[in-house]
Amino acid sequence: MDRALLTLAIVLVVVVLVGLAVAGWRRRVRRDAPAGGGYPAPEVLSAAVLEAPVLYVATTKAGEHLERLALPGLAFRGKGSVSVRPEGIRIAVTGEQPVFVPASALSGVGVATVAIDRAVERDGLLRISWTTTGGAPADSYFRVVDPAGRAALASAIEDILPVAGDRGAEGTTDESEV
Repeated sequence: MDRALLTLAIVLVVVVLVGLAVAGWRRRVRRDAPAGGGYPAPEVLSAAVLEAPVLYVATTKAGEHLERLALPGLAFRGKGSVSVRPEGIRIAVTGEQPVFVPASALSGVGVATVAIDRAVERDGLLRISWTTTGGAPADSYFRVVDPAGRAALASAIEDILPVAGDRGAEGTTDESEV
């Protein structure tokens, strides 16, 4: 009888904790809904200039690498790919709807060491800065599967940035920002 009560108490605690986690996530999704998300992809897209397999880490409020944004298609960490086209970039995370970010919404690309709960070696993450459909500045973080491909991906994105002046300002991340 004592074991049955102890088991029931443990199951009850686990159920309450899971319920609180689900409620917290739903509240975050509602909070971030005004930020919007990705943009509709154009009817016709050019061929990809570069496509790289990545591990998607997170999307955060710009400059706040510990404040996650729960955006459609970018809410959960996972394997995926980033493809760069003259019109913009396409982020495809496994199990999520692909997200398109037009070149006009991109504001920079750089490197980072930490995002939310992921810390890697110095400059181990690629950071893409952009503006959501709701006008919220955001940073998306990726771990490029092939470390040698990180520079190529960053360079391809720099080539489609809307203003050449942004490249110098956003091209690298000081360790003090990370």
